[in-house]
Amino acid sequence: MKKLILSAAIILGGLSVQAAVSERKISTVNSFIFQDEYTEVASDAVPAAVKSTAEKSFPNTKLEKVYKNAKNEYKLEISNGDKKYTVFTDASGNIIKK
Repeated sequence: MKKLILSAAIILGGLSVQAAVSERKISTVNSFIFQDEYTEVASDAVPAAVKSTAEKSFPNTKLEKVYKNAKNEYKLEISNGDKKYTVFTDASGNIIKK
């Protein structure tokens, strides 16, 4: 009987050691993407330089939508068949990498 009680005490003691929670340091990184507010504009309001850049740089594509922000930068959504692309340019037609 003593052996049974001793065995039970050893097993329970071993389980309680494994059940101890080690302190973990959890770090949280808060990140966000800052995006300028773009508003949709009509394709007639797009400067000729921006249109020509889109036509020369991406032949055989269709200009779907055009957006403009306060910095006079344009966001062009173009498509070629079922593939869609987003291109950013300035008012002079220079492509901006974002």
